[in-house]
Amino acid sequence: MEIEQLQKRCLEQGVKYGLASYVDIHGASKGKFVPVDHFAQMFAGSELFTGAALDGVPQDISDDEVAAMPDPDSMQQCQWNPEVAWFASDLFLGGKPFEACSRNILKRQLARAESMGFTFNLGIETEFFVLRESDSGRPVPMSDRDTLEKPCYDVPTMMDNLPVIDELVQAMSTMGWGVYSFDHEDANGQFEIDFRYADALTMADRLVYFRLLANEIARKHGAFASFMPKPFADRTGSGAHYNMSLASLDGADNLFAATTDNDRYGCGVSELAYQFIGGVLRHAKAISAVVAPTVNSYKRLVRQGSMSGSTWAPVFCCYGNNNRTNMLRIPGAGARVECRAPDIACNPYLGAALMLAAGLEGIEQAIDPGEPHRENMYNYSDREIADAGIECLPRTLSEATDAIAVDPLAQEVLGADMHKAFVAFKRAEWNSYHNTVSDWEMQRYLRLFG
Repeated sequence: MEIEQLQKRCLEQGVKYGLASYVDIHGASKGKFVPVDHFAQMFAGSELFTGAALDGVPQDISDDEVAAMPDPDSMQQCQWNPEVAWFASDLFLGGKPFEACSRNILKRQLARAESMGFTFNLGIETEFFVLRESDSGRPVPMSDRDTLEKPCYDVPTMMDNLPVIDELVQAMSTMGWGVYSFDHEDANGQFEIDFRYADALTMADRLVYFRLLANEIARKHGAFASFMPKPFADRTGSGAHYNMSLASLDGADNLFAATTDNDRYGCGVSELAYQFIGGVLRHAKAISAVVAPTVNSYKRLVRQGSMSGSTWAPVFCCYGNNNRTNMLRIPGAGARVECRAPDIACNPYLGAALMLAAGLEGIEQAIDPGEPHRENMYNYSDREIADAGIECLPRTLSEATDAIAVDPLAQEVLGADMHKAFVAFKRAEWNSYHNTVSDWEMQRYLRLFG
């Protein structure tokens, strides 16, 4: 009856097709389109997929296909094409949840949190670029005026891009996401839209849908949305900061909120939050591999590159209060923990799953994160950082992959097949990049010696 009612609702709203959508290892959307009158079959798992045809869905070509099982509560009528209804889906194999499905991986950790009496709330800040191709084929901002050295919060160039951003914001607001601000960010053509947090599964679904939505809307305006972490060497990159808290099972109480007797280090959070932080810091290097998952990600995670000023990105495994130079920041407003390492290219299911698992380990083992860092961490030399016993986040995808390869918690959370596939895929990605002769090398070396 529920499916019949959903069919009726879709037909009344002009929907012709349902999209049973899931993600590959990158968090990129995949799926099949199914006519509304076949919804009963679709919701029973009729749509099958050969995992071996996809990146990071670990199957052999001789294995049985996986089935997409749509979540009816996740339905979104696609704003760029109202004839299509999008559904986030879990993958099943042999009638059971497929262990290596990204969404299933997160759901397992959410079940673990629930068994401990917790709900995991998550807010993700969406930074991204809106670009067009110039006559020479180069990516450039949509606005000809978007050329300032420091374009952050600039109103005229924001107005120039308002047709795209307004349509995107209106779509998000219509879906009830609770958009509360947006602005021009620190790079030319870069924007951020902030919206209300939700439970982690809902938020991960929303980020996946957001990337589809932003790109389809930008295309209508002769542009494209880019979720590359750092498209331009001389500008800041696009983060996707995770704002995290644990709540009671009924969602009524924020368990990271401090009381007068449980704020050990005076940062405005509870003992539970400090323990959560301790767990995340213990596994920070492995977490980096899933929240900063590309070669390009590590060109964002630097103190200062080929640009003026700081990058605003974390490079150290440490935490502090309202201090943006730490990996983990406790904002002045709101009892939550912000991880600043994730970028907008991440697979949000894998990132949230490993982050939550590490935090829960911190709670189970009552890990003390130590004193917070309130100072500007960028001011310290590498020697001073080492002498203080602070570790650096991985500086390359290769380092991050090596870290997740040997991390026992990552192996447990991802499961044997996904862990093996992730490590193999990222090592192959690094080797492909490392073996490529770049324009930089040609310019530097081609005529240097002769």
